[in-house]
Amino acid sequence: MKLFLQFLFWGFFIGLSTGCNQQPSDKPTNTTIDINPAKLPALRPGEAVATVAGGCFWAVQEEMKSLKGVREAISGYAGGDLEYPTYEQVGTDQTGHAETVQIYYDPNVLSYDVLLDAFFAGHDPTQLNRQGPDVGKHYRSVVFYRTPAEKTRIELAIRREQAHHKAPIVTQVIPFSAFYPAETYHQDYYRHNPYNLYIHLVSEPKVEKFRDKMERWLK
Repeated sequence: MKLFLQFLFWGFFIGLSTGCNQQPSDKPTNTTIDINPAKLPALRPGEAVATVAGGCFWAVQEEMKSLKGVREAISGYAGGDLEYPTYEQVGTDQTGHAETVQIYYDPNVLSYDVLLDAFFAGHDPTQLNRQGPDVGKHYRSVVFYRTPAEKTRIELAIRREQAHHKAPIVTQVIPFSAFYPAETYHQDYYRHNPYNLYIHLVSEPKVEKFRDKMERWLK
């Protein structure tokens, strides 16, 4: 029995240690891996776009896509200096990029303020350069603004959120410069890999907590 429990423990530890840094080789050998960057959707008339980072993008993308008014959410990279980075490069924590999600939504259905509240509901904004088992600047909390008005709305959202935390919120508020879509196999990773250990143990509780908080805004 002791050996069996040790086996379970090390299996759990190894699964979590790979975390959101799993490489394509971690996928089943019978699965086709598309490492080409995903294509960004064209912005539709009357549609708005927002860009946020809150830890592993597998969960954040799923959270954002579940909101009413969101047409699409794309996992990718932003906030760094390297153009067209790869997942492996961002994972070194040397590019300055964060794992990021870009959201295409209808502001007549989902206001920017509610979208910001949803973003904060989906992760812990008091954790500096990490989210749970994922450690590094590429897992930091960031909201990228496109206009001075958006920056003001973000700062107000942070004040609202701070009332729910004893520790200070460390979310960065940064002007948007560029967003690079992640490899195709990362898109909808949460939905395509329900039996993945990391998804099951880390992402699912995070998404379920988000859905509880944002229930009235879910599709």
